[in-house]
Amino acid sequence: MDDKQSKQTIFFENDTIGWEKIDEFIDRQIVGYDDSVMMVNVRFKKGGIGYLHHHIHIQVTHIAEGKFEVSIGNTKKILKKGDSFFIPSNVEHGVVCLEDGLLVDVFSPMRDDFIK
Repeated sequence: MDDKQSKQTIFFENDTIGWEKIDEFIDRQIVGYDDSVMMVNVRFKKGGIGYLHHHIHIQVTHIAEGKFEVSIGNTKKILKKGDSFFIPSNVEHGVVCLEDGLLVDVFSPMRDDFIK
C-alpha cells in the first residue's frame, strides 16, 4: 500500500458513521472514498425529491430499499428495491421517492463537494 492509501479508512461500520441531514426528507451517509471513487448512502422518506441536476461525475445507483421515479435525460422510469441505474457524466437526472427508501450512490471521481 502506498502512503496515501495507508492513511485512509478501509472499513466503514454503519453504526459508527453519522448521517448528514440534507432536508426534512433526505439524509446522506458517506461510507467510503478516495480520489477516484466515492460511495454514499442516501436515505429518503416518501415524498423526498432529488431535484434535477447534473455533475461531471459518473454515477451508478443501487436501490437498496423503497421505490423511486427516476429521471435520466428525457427518460423516466419507476424502479424498486434491487434495481439500479447508471448516469453518464453531465446528464441531467433526479429522483422522486414513492416509498421510504435507501439509495446507494457510487461516484467517479469522488465528490469533493460532499466533503466538508
